[in-house]
Amino acid sequence: MQSKKNVRGAKKVYFKTFGCRTNLYDSQVMMSSLKEYEITQNEAEADVIVINSCTVTNGADTHVRSYISQVEKNNNGAKLFLTGCGAHTKGESLLKENRIHGVFGQSEKQKIDALLAKEKPFYEPGDLNHIDDMVVDEFVGKSRAFIKIQEGCNFRCSYCIIPYVRGDARSMDENRILEQVARLALNGFGEFILTGTNVGSYGQDTKTSLAKLMKKMSQIRGVRRIRLGSVEPVQITDEFKEILDEPWMEKHMHIALQHTSPKMLKLMNRRNVYKQDKALFELLAEKGYAIGTDFITGHPGESEDLWREAMQNARDLPLTHIHAFTYSKRDGTPSATMKPEVNGKTAKERLHELQELIQQKNFDFRKAYRGELEVLIESCKEGFYHGLDQHFNKIVVESQEDLVGNWITVTNYEVKKDFNYARI
Repeated sequence: MQSKKNVRGAKKVYFKTFGCRTNLYDSQVMMSSLKEYEITQNEAEADVIVINSCTVTNGADTHVRSYISQVEKNNNGAKLFLTGCGAHTKGESLLKENRIHGVFGQSEKQKIDALLAKEKPFYEPGDLNHIDDMVVDEFVGKSRAFIKIQEGCNFRCSYCIIPYVRGDARSMDENRILEQVARLALNGFGEFILTGTNVGSYGQDTKTSLAKLMKKMSQIRGVRRIRLGSVEPVQITDEFKEILDEPWMEKHMHIALQHTSPKMLKLMNRRNVYKQDKALFELLAEKGYAIGTDFITGHPGESEDLWREAMQNARDLPLTHIHAFTYSKRDGTPSATMKPEVNGKTAKERLHELQELIQQKNFDFRKAYRGELEVLIESCKEGFYHGLDQHFNKIVVESQEDLVGNWITVTNYEVKKDFNYARI
């Protein structure tokens, strides 16, 4: 997709996005809302840098601060603005330190022209009940489209700060979502990724459901594949199970567990139950799905015995992908004061043990699969094309043709340790 047209003599804005797909979408809303500025994908030439921050852990805050320090060191005179989840937790302190020019919350992002034009430093956190009504019909530099369908979360997991900076769960208007999908499909997008703070809660406040929305999306001309962000096990309802065999469903589900030890799940104030999780994962695997999950190692209370139990359970689950990270204390959450704490080195060792297990499971899954791969080619790096198949596995393709943005069906390919490889 082409970038926004140049505005003669306009200042150039660079967007630095941290964190989740919801932030990627929010950055796109800001880009679509810009009228008086020109978007640049070259940080060095920017007059203005908008930092869309993540605050999911204390470490995420550190990444944002490090980035600000790096920009200051390069000293190209760019004006810095902070938005995203970190606006609510670290915005005021960064403003007081004169590290940034302005801070604004997610609800203010459509006013971006006016905010970037402000001469005096400002702090406008906005409100946590806001729902986007923007229709995005372009994704700068992307082959796949991200569709934000909801905002906020009603869960209160003991380690998580996100409900306090994103608010309670609320759904976007269905007609707006479908209008956006139709426009993007018309502009050549075929794969749609549904995103939000807690995607599976979509429709609970508007008397509809995620499954109903996805069915309606699938009927829009040009929609080839629909992929979900992370959902909770309890959100895979009987109604949702009825769409699992649909051809437009990506054969990959990312279902957040965070842990597999029942005692640890209780400490984390999670709603999932391991035995039920296992039955759900086995059903998905029978239907040919690759399955990913989130997992935290080293949360307070994770004894060696509980870790061994968790690893055995992980071996028993048909997992193929993992988004795992070591526990990082998040000030203001119940977990931050829990004891006993787990040594950081131990947490990291456990993380690597789990990652190695799932990496092997992914390799085994790809070796066992005998079918065709439906691939959307997203980029070209050093003469090789890179894409993702219907199982959310990487594929590297060698070809004389320009394949970027194309859908290809791959029948002959080599299964390597970290990706599949094909020559076309």
